[in-house]
Formats: sequence, structure tokens, C-alpha cells
Amino acid sequence: MSDIEATVTLPVGYETHTLYEILTQPVAWRAALAEVEAKQDLIKALWSSGRFSEILVTGCGSTHYLSQAVAPLLQQQLGIRARPMPASELLLFPETVIAPDSRPLLFTISRSGHTTETVRVAEAFKRKYAGQEIVTVGCYPESELVALSHLALVVAAGQEQSVVQTRSFSAMLVASQAAVALAHESQFEVMQTLPVLGEQLIATYHKLAQQLGQDKQFERFYFLGSGLQYGLASEANLKMKEMSLSISEAFHFMEFRHGPMSMVNEHTLIVALLSDRARDYELAVLREMRALGARILVLADQPVPENASDYQVIFNSGLPETQHGVLYLPVMQLLGYYRARANGQNPDQPHNLTAVIVLE
Repeated sequence: MSDIEATVTLPVGYETHTLYEILTQPVAWRAALAEVEAKQDLIKALWSSGRFSEILVTGCGSTHYLSQAVAPLLQQQLGIRARPMPASELLLFPETVIAPDSRPLLFTISRSGHTTETVRVAEAFKRKYAGQEIVTVGCYPESELVALSHLALVVAAGQEQSVVQTRSFSAMLVASQAAVALAHESQFEVMQTLPVLGEQLIATYHKLAQQLGQDKQFERFYFLGSGLQYGLASEANLKMKEMSLSISEAFHFMEFRHGPMSMVNEHTLIVALLSDRARDYELAVLREMRALGARILVLADQPVPENASDYQVIFNSGLPETQHGVLYLPVMQLLGYYRARANGQNPDQPHNLTAVIVLE
């Protein structure tokens, strides 16, 4: 039995491990910030080393979607090309991903640290690129990926009993974003407010997420996000599918017009992860979808005009979008959770899934 499969008694007052892990995740965010702070000298030295020409960010399932959130942030903040890629693509088709003259840094993300594809990628990377660093972000210290890595950011407080990733995903996101923020130290300092902001957000919008998740008028869910938010929209879509077996998809905002909008009707809930940079373009999309009958749930740092939404989740963090990404997650996780309960599903035991994929 792996570490992640060990069972623990359900905390008193919670109906499932999944709900407990969603509601308590700001505790793991504090631990993630502390882990990065403890290793800040190593992280800063790596970012300034000049030993790599590009960064390959990889994972599987949820952590692949996490790589889609981390890679563009790395590129934006460090000024070095960074690409997200499923571990299976790096493992099976490396020549389509890595240029022959590249000096890559491998950035792996895995909750367990035992996922076969990701471990094999790290092993192959070490054989081919001797001397090039591997960074891993995870939740279990005694893991294969930690042993293979030059730098490991391990957030043990992100460990979960549930199969679907909620607390672990957000903890690994905070650790990754905080590590990147160390390239600009003032950005790391402002992230210390995130745990308190997360607690306030969950307390304020828990009932709204429950209401929308249990509303059976919604038959399909679309999660829209662009830029730094696209990977988070993809992860929210996965949570909805994994937990509730609902019809759900994720799209870039502007791409939604190019075909997918044909699916919009009065039984559609669009969950919009609004950005700062493209806010006006994104609001225009939402107004058009609302006119087609969709209901709109907006997640944003600041309020939006009423004609662009039916429901709003407002962070009021005052943080730039490079630091507040984790605040999008709790309400969307709760939305998937309560939809699962409304559909008669047990989120702790999702259909056909296991906590860790280990191949023969």
C-alpha cells in the first residue's frame, strides 16, 4: 500500500474526506509558503544560474493542468521559454518537445511522487541531460521523484485521503507560484496574505457553490480561462467530471466563440475565470453567452458589471494575477463536490479512478 492509499478516520463534522480537504486547504497554503521560504536561497540560485535555456513543466492528469498554470508564469516572470507537457508526451515523443540544442530544466509536479510516466521522464532526463537540474513539487517526502530531483518542494500538509486532488493541487500551485515569485522578492512577500484570503473566500461563498452545484436545471458546465487561468479552468473541468460525471468542458475565452458556443442554452452554467489583462474581451464573451441563455458565474478579483454575470465570486485580494491564482480554486472545487452529491456520487470514491497511476 502506498502512502497516499493509507486510510485515516474521517474528521468529526464532515461527511467526506473530500469536503474536509477542500474546506481546510488554506492550512496547506501556509505550509507551502513556509516550504518555499525555507528553501529560498536554493531557489534564487537556480533562477539566476543561467544553466538552462528552457523549462519543461510536466505532470499527469491534474498535475498536467497544474503545469499549464505554472509554465506560462515561469516564462512571464523569468523571461525564459517554458512549456507545459503531459509526462507521457515527454516520455514517448521527446524529439517533438525538446530541441536538439536545448539545455532544459525539468520541472515535475506529482502529488504522490510515484506516478509512473513522470518518474520515467525524470529517469530518462537524468540519463540524457547529465548535470541539468530537475525540480519537483509534491506532497510526499519519501518518493521516487524527490530522490531523483536536485530541488524538491514538498508540502506534506497537502496530503489527502480522497482520490481527486483538491487540497494537494492548490498547495502545489501555491508552492510553485511562490517559488517563481522569488525571482521578484516583493511578490513573494505579498503572497503571505493568501491563507487568510482563502479562509474568508470559503466562508463567504460556500453556500453559493452548494446552491449552484445542487441546481439540477444545469445540464452542462463550461469553464473559461485564458492566460494564466487556462490551466486552472482545465483543472476545474476535470474536478466536475471526476466527482460528478457531468457534461463539462474547458476552453479559452475567445475560442469559445469558435464553435463551442453552439452548445449553449438555458441549461448551461458558464464558470468564468476572469483575468486582469483581457477583462474587457472576456466580459464581451460573457455578455454574448448570457444573451444565448447561459447563466454566468464569474470569479474575479474585482466586481464586474451586472449585465455580464448572474453570480459573482469576488476575491478583493489586491494581488496581481501572478499571485492570486489559487483563489479561483475553492469555489470551483465545491461546485463539483456538490454536483456530485446531487448526482448521487461519492466524491471520495470516484468512478473508475485510483489515487496513483502506477504502470507495470
